Amino acid sequence: MSDCVAVTGLGMVTAAGNDAASTWERVNTGVGTARLDPQLEGLPVAFSCRAEAFEPAHILGRTLTWRMDRFIQLALVAARQASADARLEHDSVDPLRVGVVIGASGSSGASGAAWKKLIAGRPQGISPTTIPGSSANMAAGEVSLDIGAQGPGLSVNTACASGSTAVSIARDLLRSGTCDVVLAGGSDTACSTFMAASFDKLRALSRRNHSPEAASRPFDAERDGFVLGEGAAVLVLERSEHAHARRAPVHAYLAGAALGCDAYHSTAPTPDGSGAARSIRAALASAGMEPSDIDHVNAHGSSTTLNDLSEARALRTVFPTPPPVTANKGVLGHSLAAAGAIEAALTVMTLTHQQIPPTANLGRLGDGIELDVVTKAPRALHMRSALSTSFGFGGQNAVLIFTSP
Repeated sequence: MSDCVAVTGLGMVTAAGNDAASTWERVNTGVGTARLDPQLEGLPVAFSCRAEAFEPAHILGRTLTWRMDRFIQLALVAARQASADARLEHDSVDPLRVGVVIGASGSSGASGAAWKKLIAGRPQGISPTTIPGSSANMAAGEVSLDIGAQGPGLSVNTACASGSTAVSIARDLLRSGTCDVVLAGGSDTACSTFMAASFDKLRALSRRNHSPEAASRPFDAERDGFVLGEGAAVLVLERSEHAHARRAPVHAYLAGAALGCDAYHSTAPTPDGSGAARSIRAALASAGMEPSDIDHVNAHGSSTTLNDLSEARALRTVFPTPPPVTANKGVLGHSLAAAGAIEAALTVMTLTHQQIPPTANLGRLGDGIELDVVTKAPRALHMRSALSTSFGFGGQNAVLIFTSP
């Protein structure tokens, strides 16, 4: 089909590793990456899933690292990995038809440093890189600059659905004929004192300071909130005909996607999961598929009481017998704007390896969670298609469907 969208490259940086392969390996252990975070010491929640092995100066050099905030650094490294994986050489693509769409919230350390200097009465001490190095749009801007992409460069912010929203928008750019190639994904760093204190006031975070690695427990009866994380993932999406013409590797196809809004509450999902269910059905319709065609669900699975129950009800509404489910946040924590992109990339790898990673820290399903959640160990399964869900504050919903090549 001329409007078929191929996934030809993957790049990822997470708390589990500095690339897609190492992240996949750690996620399949089912062991959480959360640990006490010295930067959060003294706060009610003093742990996170920080990408501790990520040292941007060693990868990007000191000049690039100096001028951009950490979420931009993460996006740039993931994009370089994805470009290399897709074999995107300058002579194989028209730069005018290469786009970049990155979900980002602009969780900036640079602006925090600027505020400190203002409060201290030192406005002249503010770095000239504060604005260009911390604005949310600059994740897409710096990636475009780095790879020479001259097509649309977009920043997306739909809260925790941002990364998946970016992938859905990229699909539209390709199917409309606007682009031949789009690098799409998300990047964020939520491991900051501001985020930890603010989300704790919302009672959204787990307070298991005594056992951080067991704190993120999607769908578990004893879940008490999510765990802050950071990371980035970028997928190279390409018109199928274009990918085949340049003999690019195809990891999977993006068969369907849908975006929607609950229009219910500023932070809480619809209790019955009806908003999420609408978006799942819309994604199935966009792919020309039935619920019975889906072999696996990579759930949003945030580990909060309300969200996990709402998502379980949505899946039970759409699927008479839901397929096997996993939730990567048990291992990786919640990287906000990056989460959906990371989970999309892991969904593609699940199809590639024909293996579903386990959900970490799941001992007993919570009341009302009537799902087949993979836990304890990876599950081998023959899969042709998989669905990935992402939900965010404001009732933002994004659903993606991938199929094997």
